[in-house]
Amino acid sequence: MPISTGRSISSADPPRLDQVAIAQTRDRLGMPQERGAILYDCRTLAVAAGTGIANYTTELVSAARGLGYAAHGLVATKQLPRNNDPLLAEVQANDSLTPCHVGDHVYLHLSWIFGRPLGVAARRIITSATNGGDDRKNIAQFDQTFGSPWVFEVAKNHFGRYRRRLAVRLETPPSLFHAMSPIPVRVRGCPNIYTIHDLIPVLFPYMTSDDKRVLLALLRHLVRHADHIVTVSEHSRRDIIRLLGVDENRITNAYQCRTVRPEQLDGRQADKILDECARRYDLEVGEYFIFVGALEPKKNVARLVEAFARANSRFPLLIVGPDGWLYDEDVRRIGDEKFLQYQLIDGIMRPRRQVRRLSYMERDDLVALIRGARALLFPSLYEGFGLPVLEAMQLGVPVLTSNVASMPEIAGDAALLVDPHDTAAISAAIRQLEADTGLCKALSARGLERAEMFSPERYKQRIGELYSRVM
Repeated sequence: MPISTGRSISSADPPRLDQVAIAQTRDRLGMPQERGAILYDCRTLAVAAGTGIANYTTELVSAARGLGYAAHGLVATKQLPRNNDPLLAEVQANDSLTPCHVGDHVYLHLSWIFGRPLGVAARRIITSATNGGDDRKNIAQFDQTFGSPWVFEVAKNHFGRYRRRLAVRLETPPSLFHAMSPIPVRVRGCPNIYTIHDLIPVLFPYMTSDDKRVLLALLRHLVRHADHIVTVSEHSRRDIIRLLGVDENRITNAYQCRTVRPEQLDGRQADKILDECARRYDLEVGEYFIFVGALEPKKNVARLVEAFARANSRFPLLIVGPDGWLYDEDVRRIGDEKFLQYQLIDGIMRPRRQVRRLSYMERDDLVALIRGARALLFPSLYEGFGLPVLEAMQLGVPVLTSNVASMPEIAGDAALLVDPHDTAAISAAIRQLEADTGLCKALSARGLERAEMFSPERYKQRIGELYSRVM
């Protein structure tokens, strides 16, 4: 059933001349026609190193643009706007050194105590490359950006007091607001949909630091009042229906898509980057294992490291990912002295680690090192989707992953599936991948075929169907 936004449009109303000219130009160039504007929340896009949700946002915006939608962004500014000056608004949005004015402190204090019962306004800001800096470069991908002071923190406080979403007003409402995660924000004048990636805080409360009482109240509020819920796998969809009671017609699994660019897949430039990275990190192409992900309990890194020690592999294990939370045990295991070996290099005994960790790596380098690995090892305890599995399959790299949650759904028969709690099983699979070249070639071929299920074209089709249905 179509969702009304409260505005009646007569078929006799003529389009404006500029709209006609734009439509004719797009048609002549073979571009999709403009279908309206989608507003996305940019809460995670100001993180320079990127996050899983930031990557999800980037791919979703790309798909929406390919369908002909304009992409707008909602950001939290750091000061109250003093006037209707978009350039000044951007300068203030990125100014972290100028002390806050008295009015800013009063606004924050009152918002903390009373919430914002009348809602807040978001004003358009310019997103130039000069003012943003590295921590704002991802926001420059939007056609227009709208800012409201500390909007996501204010919304959190508002929901904590009233158990209602914070209403945000734009001078011209978008066609749709799509929140990238469960946030207590509602944009007036359009349908509001929310992506719930998984229910890890509910299913595994010891794995996250969220306030579970508030989060569960927010999830229950969203499944009752949102215009639609989006998720990223059938496994997550079933969990959300079962635990939150959402009507199955009001939740859509759109999966995910992570595009490894064609030049990163193969070719001279990709080979050059791989050779440079292998030399920089003292690795031999095809003779190392790799894990990609933040150090946090659900990633199961401590158990992976123990399994790797039992496998007694001659290949090193490279762990790439930032600190998450509750990571002390993982760091201790990675730094264990049993992984320190000595080799005679140029007549000198030098230490060489079998388990190595890099907290951050540029995207091109990371893709190159995944492509050059013997296999990706990803025995996570739970994933809403599991992007590293898809990325490795796109690159033709064999995958070892878990037989629980969404991983079997994503990997199909293109990976070795193991019980993530069984260290012996993980260890045996590592030895199998090291010894059996024929198995690795078969997994590589099946992975390339399986990755086509999550191609950008298929993802764009799923998003187009979702947006058309909701709007």
